[in-house]
Amino acid sequence: MDIVILAVVIAVVVLGALGGLIVGSRRKKQLPPPPPAAPDITAPPAEPHVGDEAETPREEPRRTIEEVDLPDGSAPVVVEEPPAEAPEIEIPEPTAGRLVRLRARLSRSQNALGKGLLTLLSREHLDEDTWEEIEDTLLTADVGVQPTQELVERLRERVKVLGTRTPEELRTLLREELITLVGRDMDRAVKTEPEDRKPGIVMVVGVNGTGKTTTTGKLARVLVADGQSVVLGAADTFRAAAADQLQTWGERVGAYTVRGPEGGDPASVAFDAVKEGKEMGANVVLIDTAGRLHTKTGLMDELGKVKRVVEKHAPVDEVLLVLDATTGQNGLVQARVFSEVVDITGIVLTKLDGTAKGGIVVAVQRELGVPVKLIGLGEGADDLAPFEPEAFVDALIGE
Repeated sequence: MDIVILAVVIAVVVLGALGGLIVGSRRKKQLPPPPPAAPDITAPPAEPHVGDEAETPREEPRRTIEEVDLPDGSAPVVVEEPPAEAPEIEIPEPTAGRLVRLRARLSRSQNALGKGLLTLLSREHLDEDTWEEIEDTLLTADVGVQPTQELVERLRERVKVLGTRTPEELRTLLREELITLVGRDMDRAVKTEPEDRKPGIVMVVGVNGTGKTTTTGKLARVLVADGQSVVLGAADTFRAAAADQLQTWGERVGAYTVRGPEGGDPASVAFDAVKEGKEMGANVVLIDTAGRLHTKTGLMDELGKVKRVVEKHAPVDEVLLVLDATTGQNGLVQARVFSEVVDITGIVLTKLDGTAKGGIVVAVQRELGVPVKLIGLGEGADDLAPFEPEAFVDALIGE
């Protein structure tokens, strides 16, 4: 019995020792660190929910009805962009007597021709040397050989008959002979009002650099000033800025401009311009053609094509050739070639206010057998004037 009790005691002791060892080993092991605390994240504003997901509304500052601007019940205000302003229509100066008002612009030509002749004719003895100087003065002023010979011959005869030569007599004599040379009786009206139809059709031709597009725009102002309505045809499709330039001139006086794509067919634009002029009941259609070099035969042929296409509508009433007066006798070569392609009916001389010689008026008329109808005397919008022989000669020889 004692043996059994002893065995039980020993078993209890052994079990206790084993239990102590197990608990001690567990205490010696390091426990894992606790997980980091979740960061504070500001919750986004609550979205509205319905049903079971609905949240209790939070207190938020709200404006009272006194603080809120309420609509007054009128129609909503619509902010509209201001429309683009149409260009102001200008009223051109009257054309009657315009050349007289611009007489001062011919001062340089006056010094070269009129005053030079008066000085020579006022000499006490008019010998052969003096008459040769008179011829040289006329030739230098681009009058041309044949007109110069005719004028000198008439002057010599009349001076011989007069006997005495007071300054006033010489001036009267020279004035009469120059007016005869320029041509008093030529028809210088720009034909824009055919009797049997509307509109009148005017083509403007010329080489590059003569101021052709500008002249077309100024001519539109001349016609508007005389009470006519105008449609412009921008048939110079080869120069990028030509159509824009012409349209700007037209807008200033209320003239409508017909234009086509850049590089398009000029004859098509000219045809459409005449068609538009008919539909609008315009008085005149002005067609600005490309500034072609007179040495390019193909381009000159195309100019003839433009005229033929336009005449499918109606005959062309005027073909105005624009010449730069400063080119002198070289301009006559251009005039000759253009007259072979289209029937030139009138001449516009530009830049007569500069270094141009006044005698070119005589020379170009003799060359083509057609009158100078308009002259340009400056860069201003109203510096294109109808040509008046008497006023022109008075400007050349002075008062």
